[in-house]
Amino acid sequence: MDDRAKGIRKGKAEVKANDVKADLIAVVVAMNGGGPCVLTVGQEAALPSGPFELAHRSLQSGLRGWVEQQTGQPLGYIEQLYTFADRDRIGEEQRVISISYLALTHPDKAGGSAGRHWRSWYDCFPWEDHRSGTPAVVDDLRLRLIEWADGADEGAARLDRRRRAAIAFGFDDRHWNEELTLQRYELLYEAALVEEAMRGGYSASLTPVPGKSMIADHRRILATAMARLRSKIKYRPVVFELMPPLFTLLQLQRTVEALSGRLINKPNFRRLIEQQELVEETGETTAETGGRPAKLYRFRHDILDERPVAGTKLPLARA
Repeated sequence: MDDRAKGIRKGKAEVKANDVKADLIAVVVAMNGGGPCVLTVGQEAALPSGPFELAHRSLQSGLRGWVEQQTGQPLGYIEQLYTFADRDRIGEEQRVISISYLALTHPDKAGGSAGRHWRSWYDCFPWEDHRSGTPAVVDDLRLRLIEWADGADEGAARLDRRRRAAIAFGFDDRHWNEELTLQRYELLYEAALVEEAMRGGYSASLTPVPGKSMIADHRRILATAMARLRSKIKYRPVVFELMPPLFTLLQLQRTVEALSGRLINKPNFRRLIEQQELVEETGETTAETGGRPAKLYRFRHDILDERPVAGTKLPLARA
């Protein structure tokens, strides 16, 4: 091969090596059937996504276009979530950078679109819902994570694995922290206890823990969105993006509980809402809750102008 041919071949190799593709991925969350659901497309559990194209005016406009094209779902509130760029994150030779967004909406705003599904995010993460107490799957996870920790070659590594498992899952009398959704998933991935890890070359002889898998690393992206939203509802009133225009205080409390996977002390919650002046009475009532009519409220949008950061907190009050 002459020098010119070698140069051409080298140039093509360099172009291929530097070939980078940018995808836009949406974690679209809504309250559906009383619980938090995520919008997926296709027969497999996949988040709506598509490549960023030169014709797109911006990243956000490109994202909105792909989601509406694939699902018929218009997006309201969105915020950039995270950029995923690990070299072998989806098992392709080509480097793929995924720019993910969190979107909050209402399921009844969507038009008809084949292949779109609202799935409970607890189908993917059954260990995350503690509203009825510690899920039974957590006890199984404890045993399997201890077995994984004890399989480390060195004593220090075994102790470190046990410590990380205890912090993530609230073992050894530690408190459960609902915001550690991503850390818990990544620990299970490292321990080869989720199906996605087995696709990545871990031992196929292991049986994955309960929980619906997703394509590529979409379950990791969903875990990132869950952690972000669980944290954000404590200091910004984004929960109202998921509420209907009029709601009862009990509906608001149930929504916060469903998102966090934790129960809230009712008197403390109502006192916090009143102190922060986040809602206002409408003068209307509803009998849909059963029993005597309940007052209907609406979100006070003026609060964002009055106190854009401080004072708009919606912290979880432990029961």
